[in-house]
Amino acid sequence: MGVALRDIVLDYKSPVSWDALSGIAAIDASNALYQFLTIIRQPDGTPLMDRRGRVTSHLSGILFRMVNFMEKGIRPVFVFDGMPVGLKQATIEQRRKIRSEAGERWKEALERGDQEEAYKQARASTRVDAEVIRTSQELLRLMKIPYLQAPGEGEAQAAHMAAKGDVRYVVSQDYDTLLFGAPSLIRNLTVSGKRKIHGRTVTVTPERIVLADLLGGIHLTREQLVEIGILVGTDFNDGVTGVGAKTALKIVQKGDFVQKIREKLPDFDPDPVRDIFLHPPVTDSYELAWGRPDVEGIVQLLCGTYDFSEERVRKALEGFTVKAGQRSLDAWF
Repeated sequence: MGVALRDIVLDYKSPVSWDALSGIAAIDASNALYQFLTIIRQPDGTPLMDRRGRVTSHLSGILFRMVNFMEKGIRPVFVFDGMPVGLKQATIEQRRKIRSEAGERWKEALERGDQEEAYKQARASTRVDAEVIRTSQELLRLMKIPYLQAPGEGEAQAAHMAAKGDVRYVVSQDYDTLLFGAPSLIRNLTVSGKRKIHGRTVTVTPERIVLADLLGGIHLTREQLVEIGILVGTDFNDGVTGVGAKTALKIVQKGDFVQKIREKLPDFDPDPVRDIFLHPPVTDSYELAWGRPDVEGIVQLLCGTYDFSEERVRKALEGFTVKAGQRSLDAWF
């Protein structure tokens, strides 16, 4: 997912402590839900489910992670995707096919008892569907955590809110957020902690990328960073075959972007993709307000409807009323 800029942003990532993250955070909702659904699974890849077989991994992620955020002084606002632009349709179809094929391989691995392969394929089959979004929004409403639906890409809306100063930073795993102009991107915030990667357990901690530092370091403008994305490939175009982030950086730094596109992709017009990143549809019609959670409503939803442990849910919700550091959470309401 997203644009593969990792190789040129590595030097501009910096670890950030939880203590330094207090304030309002715009969360790329689709990205966060995808992370919850991908990671919160049984060893054989089976997601958390209620007795009726309905997936609940995302609800568990929202409850426990957002309580943790609030305890640490982070006020989250979830930003959901709106209607995808036409140029993204090919990517959507490709991802749907990949997930479907992974789902079949997951079943095959389960049948032959290959738990490691089953877990891998189950993660690859993860999808954020309409029901996941609906139930997530219902839980957020009961938790009194604000959310909004962007007119287009959620990352674009979140970046817009950060650029306006309405939020301190954007939370996402995807580097697209930088192309959309987010001044500060925080990664690994919804997935911090112990994780299994390639068969081994590693510690994943939050990291920050400041757009101004990145652009200053590579001596480019955001418009030129978008050109790198176009060469590498984005959700809206395939990119140039064989061109990775480092090669794309050299091409753009030399001023050869237009020439390379004409040479390798003569029938491709990069301007519509450029425009998606530089002038995306966004809205200023939103209100950021937090309130006291509806504890009984949350218990009814999670325990009465989706079979969560009432003891665990009530214990987690105590985090909304205990002190976070030296400050009571009453200060938020």
